[in-house]
Amino acid sequence: MAEPTQSFPIDRPAIPGFRPVPHTGVIYVMDRARQLGFRPGSTDWCNLGQGQPETGPLPHSPPRPADVHISSDDYEYAPVGGMEALRRAVAHLYNARYRVGKASQYGPENVCICGGGRSSLTRVVASLGNVNLGHVLPDYTAYEELLEIFGSFSAIPLLLEPETGYALSTRDLRREITGRGLGALLMSNPSNPTGRVLRGSALASAVHEARDLKCTLILDEFYSHYLWDEALVSGTTVSAAEYVDDVNVDPVVILDGLTKGWRCPGWRLSWIVGPASVIDAATSAGSFLDGGGNRPLQDAACELLDPPRARQEVIAIHEAFAKKRRLLVDGLRAAGLTVEHEPEGGFYVWASVASLPAPLNEGDAFFEAALKEHVITVPGSFFDINPGKRRADHTSRFRQYLRFSFGPDEASVTTAVERIKAMVARAGEA
Repeated sequence: MAEPTQSFPIDRPAIPGFRPVPHTGVIYVMDRARQLGFRPGSTDWCNLGQGQPETGPLPHSPPRPADVHISSDDYEYAPVGGMEALRRAVAHLYNARYRVGKASQYGPENVCICGGGRSSLTRVVASLGNVNLGHVLPDYTAYEELLEIFGSFSAIPLLLEPETGYALSTRDLRREITGRGLGALLMSNPSNPTGRVLRGSALASAVHEARDLKCTLILDEFYSHYLWDEALVSGTTVSAAEYVDDVNVDPVVILDGLTKGWRCPGWRLSWIVGPASVIDAATSAGSFLDGGGNRPLQDAACELLDPPRARQEVIAIHEAFAKKRRLLVDGLRAAGLTVEHEPEGGFYVWASVASLPAPLNEGDAFFEAALKEHVITVPGSFFDINPGKRRADHTSRFRQYLRFSFGPDEASVTTAVERIKAMVARAGEA
């Protein structure tokens, strides 16, 4: 089955001067769900497709902000690089979490505030020079169009294999950087969609290799609050910031924000943390790309980043989401899907349908069948990112995979699992 793609709806005429802009994977699946009746807040739908955590209060979580104060100054533009107070709050959080006792500390000059994750990604990528930019497969669907739209660099795919748990070893990293002449490497950690996590000595080695080989690591750390190793201390998070020697010299650029870790996707606030020279470039890029973020919410966000409060939120996430992770992993396996590697981080399960009865053994067909059960998923082929479609048309390596989210509330995850089990059972009887 061909990879699902969609540009402008077929009944809308083309307009001179404009190209068809393809939808990212998640936008496509949400549009398909809406065509079948899904609406935000629909109680009869289980949205395991959209990468959104449940946003309501969790047991033992800090109180959710109920209002936002707007001062007279808030009607003015925010600085393109972000409000000074929020930049200081971000720097303080990283220093408190990862740099206690280290001589080199992050300051506000090492932080750029942006209007959501895609904005921070776009600013960083727009600031790259004429380099080979590595990106791993599979990875976040929105990278595809992002890696095509700017022509200053060449996107180079690096293939990760299920046999190795979709891990990129230190040896492989060095080989890829030197063999392909990479000037930068973009990857999510924890990974979206596989749930792989690079941490501890492996993450320290990756930072060392980047420093030694002069290749910038651009790490999408939006899922850094979601770790599932029971041996970790409660409230543990992950970041390459822990292994940076000099914050203004080491080629490590970190992207994160309120969307996942603070469960505030509607706030559209993110940040870039890295060397001051990179922050200067990203700020300049923001001046022509987006003009800066929302000013009143930047003021309100400072309180959320207070280190003790942020740690309390992480602990609450671990307690609530660990249960949903177990429900989804066990439920998918009971339905007959193959979960080769349980997610170490994030809130997704990457599962194969290859062993299911036809036609459910193809990701696209499973996705469409699940929609009829009011369950939204994302076909795995969307994560086989192919900027500019430079690779020849082929059958995706991930055509028999799907990504399932345990971001929604526990009741939605439980209902989705039961519907998937029933759907597969009916297919087996046909």
